[in-house]
Amino acid sequence: MWLTAAIVAVVVLLSALLWSGWRALTIDDTLRGVMVETAKTTSLVFIILLGAAMLTAAFRGFGGEVLVKEFLTSLPGGFWVQFVIVMAVIFVLGFFLDFIEIAVVVVPIVAPILLADPSANITAVWLGVMIGLNIQTSFLTPPFGFALFYLRGVAPAAVKTLSMYRGVIAFICLQILVLGVVAFSPRLVNYLPQRVLLASDTAPPPVNPKLQHCVERLLVEDYEINGDKIRAAIAEVRQVKLGSLPTKLKKAINESFDKAEKTFVLIQEIQKAEATIAARSAVYQPLHRQVRERQAEIRRIGEQIKDAPAAERKTFEAERKVLQASMPRTWDEQHKQFAKLLQAEKKARLVYRRNVDSAYAPIREAVQTIAAAGKLQALKKDLEGLRNAINDLSMKEAAERIKRVLPTVSAVEGARKIRSELAKVRRALRGRRQDKGKALAALDKTLRTYEGELAWRIRAEREVLPRFQVYEAAIRNTIGLRQQSRIPENKTVEIAGCMANHRDISLNF
Repeated sequence: MWLTAAIVAVVVLLSALLWSGWRALTIDDTLRGVMVETAKTTSLVFIILLGAAMLTAAFRGFGGEVLVKEFLTSLPGGFWVQFVIVMAVIFVLGFFLDFIEIAVVVVPIVAPILLADPSANITAVWLGVMIGLNIQTSFLTPPFGFALFYLRGVAPAAVKTLSMYRGVIAFICLQILVLGVVAFSPRLVNYLPQRVLLASDTAPPPVNPKLQHCVERLLVEDYEINGDKIRAAIAEVRQVKLGSLPTKLKKAINESFDKAEKTFVLIQEIQKAEATIAARSAVYQPLHRQVRERQAEIRRIGEQIKDAPAAERKTFEAERKVLQASMPRTWDEQHKQFAKLLQAEKKARLVYRRNVDSAYAPIREAVQTIAAAGKLQALKKDLEGLRNAINDLSMKEAAERIKRVLPTVSAVEGARKIRSELAKVRRALRGRRQDKGKALAALDKTLRTYEGELAWRIRAEREVLPRFQVYEAAIRNTIGLRQQSRIPENKTVEIAGCMANHRDISLNF
């Protein structure tokens, strides 16, 4: 019944579309007129794009992009001076140029320059929104604002054009105000894309290098709030008797407990390193900015010397020597000292990351391995059936039978040793030196390995697995956060908020 109704509805819809198209085609030549006007508008847009692309190519071909870059980077005041000038230029161009021309000609030239500045470390999304908001004013700014043309077309003749120009001033001011708000609060733009990214199916894992700074900032707060609970969980799991575990795994588990306790000391080392850098930056940052600006000027003069006539080179060389002589005498020493602080912070972070990885990985591996005892037990029939296959089938057929069993063994967590022994059985049945007796002996060894692995897992499943699972859950989203496949949903809000802010990384260069 529902299917019939759906078919009828589709037929009616298609009939209506065909009838509407026929009417548009036959009555007053409406369809042809619409298509002609659409073609004209589309051609106009493409002509604008073509001209803008040609202008951009010519501008770059004659070195205009290099001149713009040199001009912007030579300005004192860093990124924000460059940014304000670019925004002002786009705003003024909006009075006279179409928004498409601004987007195609100006943006490709200035955007890479602004995005490359490490002192602001802005996101492309934020810059795109800022430029888009600025270009929006071109719809309102006289004399070529599109919105003004539309308004002039529908307004009565009594409304003067100058009155319209005065009326849009308030709206232009509102857009400029919005520009200022977004400029000084980048979270308004960056938060939602970051939140969507971290919550998506293709979200980067917590171990992603780009996330590390914000993940560790979040974990500092978690350790302060939940530190006592984590320490209590470590102390409780230490009381578990590990006699059922293999010696190698037992050693790794005990070492992981030690490293879990060490986590709190290492995170404090990172905080100390950050505090030291923050205190030193107050003195070092102005010096760093001054020196980098002079070095950029020296490089610019060096480029001018290459292209300058011989008569002008002496002037440029003298100017370069003056700049080189004006470099602060304490720069080299202070730069070395600050570089050591940065290196110490980097080392503290690397030590912390290796420590937490080593603290969590063994316990997760142990839980997964022990919990797979049921899957391992299910392999018994297949493994024991291989003896009959070797005895009754040809060596080639027996090898194929083992080949089909190998993926099943590999799918069981922690069964690498059994798979390795089983692969030896298959090798004995292949190649030039095929030996059925050797294959049977290797199979006996495989079965003994299997029985040993199964025995300790069954015992550990009863004695230690519940306590290990409780401990693993207690440290999963703190000490073990880096080892997870994705960021937990309850932490994406804080991490997205952290990543939405622009972070100055210029002192690293």
